[in-house]
Amino acid sequence: MNNDKDKDLSQHILPNSATMVGVCIMVISIVKTSDGAAHHIVDKALAINSVLFMTSALLSFLSIRMNRSTVTLEWLAEIIFLIALFSMALITVIFAFEFV
Repeated sequence: MNNDKDKDLSQHILPNSATMVGVCIMVISIVKTSDGAAHHIVDKALAINSVLFMTSALLSFLSIRMNRSTVTLEWLAEIIFLIALFSMALITVIFAFEFV
């Protein structure tokens, strides 16, 4: 793969991951103000999800800053970002429909 193309992808993952950490924090604060048994599980899951997004942001940052080829870091950042995005969608469905 082309290293410039990799850095372009990292430049997209970094701000989006950081934004999603903020979204997780905001939703946790909303969940804390409401009642329900599911909310206890949802806020814990969102906290773990924010760590995944932060890990993705860190890996993409390192990918941008390193001088050598960082295809592995780029790939890990992308995979962790997608896992976190999918899990956030799942958490949203659980929260909305109160499956737990």
